[in-house]
Amino acid sequence: MCNLFISQDSSSYQAETRAMRLHGFSTSIRLEAAFWTTLEEIAAKERLSVARFVTVLYDEIQEKIGDVQNFTSFLRVTCLHYLRNQDLHSQQVEARRIAGAEPVS
Repeated sequence: MCNLFISQDSSSYQAETRAMRLHGFSTSIRLEAAFWTTLEEIAAKERLSVARFVTVLYDEIQEKIGDVQNFTSFLRVTCLHYLRNQDLHSQQVEARRIAGAEPVS
């Protein structure tokens, strides 16, 4: 059973810290490489840089619920949610494209 999981490339679960700016403030976010890869994939589909995509997520979650206790955990769960709902995400991106909605940039 566990061979599927233990056979993965060890670099996928190595932590990476990336510096970025959220509304002019420098910050750093530490995630495992696999999460960065997934965020890069989502951002590309949204036609945004990873930094811009993370900023948009931050703004949207702040607007919806207020202060986020653990934004890094939110990003991890966002990646999992995306992986479980890729078809829905693709449909939403396509619907915005058809409607003429420009990507948030």
